[in-house]
Amino acid sequence: MNIDGTHYRSLWWNHEKAVLEIIDQRWLPHDFRIQAVATLQDFAAAIVQMRVRGAPLIGATAAYGMALAMRLDASDSHMDAAWDALNRTRPTAINLRWALNRCRNALRPLPEADRVDAALKLAHEIADEDVGINRSIGKNGLALIRQIAARKPAGEPVRLLTHCNAGWLATVDWGTATSPMYEAHDAGIPIHVWVDETRPRNQGALTAWELGSHGVPHTYIVDNAGGHLMQHGMVDMVIVGTDRTTRRGDVCNKIGTYLKALAARDNGVPFYVALPSPTIDWTVDDGVAGIPIEERDPMEVSHVQGALADGTIGHAQVSPNGSPCGNPAFDVTPNRLVTGLITERGVCEATPEALAAMFPDLSKIEKIA
Repeated sequence: MNIDGTHYRSLWWNHEKAVLEIIDQRWLPHDFRIQAVATLQDFAAAIVQMRVRGAPLIGATAAYGMALAMRLDASDSHMDAAWDALNRTRPTAINLRWALNRCRNALRPLPEADRVDAALKLAHEIADEDVGINRSIGKNGLALIRQIAARKPAGEPVRLLTHCNAGWLATVDWGTATSPMYEAHDAGIPIHVWVDETRPRNQGALTAWELGSHGVPHTYIVDNAGGHLMQHGMVDMVIVGTDRTTRRGDVCNKIGTYLKALAARDNGVPFYVALPSPTIDWTVDDGVAGIPIEERDPMEVSHVQGALADGTIGHAQVSPNGSPCGNPAFDVTPNRLVTGLITERGVCEATPEALAAMFPDLSKIEKIA
């Protein structure tokens, strides 16, 4: 997307320096910093520390991490060591393991001398495919927004609500949940986006920053305002992203998504999930029982980051001294609460039959290596 007239992806390969460059998202929305990721340890740290975040972006980053690993040592043993190091970084988002498996399965049959170029080419392909998938999700989601707009008085905006950041910063470009919003705005359809702050890391601030940079009308709200807005008829549609989706359509997303789905169901508001196919885990049926939920550092709950009065970025403690904090990073929304899944191939119901029909070539996969 464009920032101050310059087009950025969330990551890109610097051919001159032979390193990956990323937008270090820890400092957004207050400071825009670019960082080179030059070692395998850096790749792992970038994912763990959420310099890069969002399931599709984590997957693309891991693919470039495998490419770097092959530059350092293209042996089978080093490939496996790199796979292990990167796979341990975050347990919930399935794109990470999907990308690592895709890389290892493609590289393993090749002679070591051919692996360096092949690995980098594959990482580029994975990144470019993500952009294409997200653009298609945007166009398919646009059709839903058009339908709502057609039922509203002329000039009245379609009011959307989103949770967490499923924007271009969470992918390589365009985003998942935000892609239909950008498409609608660019098509001249009036929209207004309610942006949940999304504690504890306040990823909604990234969404608000993105939307503001694109000129999309929006309002930043506290997490628990969504139900109130729905009760008063101020939300026409909820669109969220997903970090892992089961074969029956259960959706694992940022903590708090489940509560938004419950409020939407209670108030008759359609609840859609923007679903790139690499986030489907065909090996899991019941998301509540089968998806591991990452427990992150309690300090993310006890402290908040923000811009201080002197313009610097700092942290402030909000919890009482001595109070323990819990930090489950994700929750699971059962498929019964999901109105539909917006995929790169179209929109379908959140049922095993509908998902299998949408992706017959993928749904026969019995396990991920």
